[in-house]
Amino acid sequence: MTSSRLPGKVLMDIGGRPALSLMVERLRRVPGLDGIVVATTVNRSDDPIADLASRLGIGCFRGSEDDVLGRVLGAAEAHAIDVIVETTGDCPLIDPEVVQRTIAVYRAGGADYVSNVLRRTYPIGMDTQVFARSVLTDVARRTSDPFDHEHVSVFIYCHPELYSLMNAAAPDRQTDPALRLTLDTADDLRLLCAVTEKLGPAADLDAILALLRSDTSLRALNGHVVHRHVAAA
Repeated sequence: MTSSRLPGKVLMDIGGRPALSLMVERLRRVPGLDGIVVATTVNRSDDPIADLASRLGIGCFRGSEDDVLGRVLGAAEAHAIDVIVETTGDCPLIDPEVVQRTIAVYRAGGADYVSNVLRRTYPIGMDTQVFARSVLTDVARRTSDPFDHEHVSVFIYCHPELYSLMNAAAPDRQTDPALRLTLDTADDLRLLCAVTEKLGPAADLDAILALLRSDTSLRALNGHVVHRHVAAA
């Protein structure tokens, strides 16, 4: 709720429902997930997120605002999660099939960490990471650096000598790494609302890409927004 660029963004309305609710609806269609847990903060400003999680009938864990690694690990421990499929709350149009593909790569490849953003090929907003809770426990043991704890997985992919890594790449038809389908600015919200209004809340990535390639004025709504990349310390 305290996003610097768009405060309260996860509860902003997209197609008649809060962005987080839309995201949960889409994640519920991922066959490889056993459950969904929101890992939010103990801040009173995030009480509405916990309340929404309760109304949606999903898990919720509350922890430190700054120690996101500790918060995600705490959520996994509290809910007896062995394998974490991590997404971020600013991806309300995340495609269930993209998430499932990333899970499939993890299951088949034997890597400690699988992500579809080690080398970005999918549009921004499809971001998915998969790793065992034991890996995150090991990270927490190895580092106390605030930067590492703010960015959950950065220590993992910056230390390939410790952890085996694998990237889940997009098929050619879905390769569009510059496209923003994320929610971080008011212009992002305009695009997400326009897409949802035209296609409905269940549209998959193929349908979204077809729309934006046929109507470039929509893509221009947030095409100027500079994406915030995490620079490894």
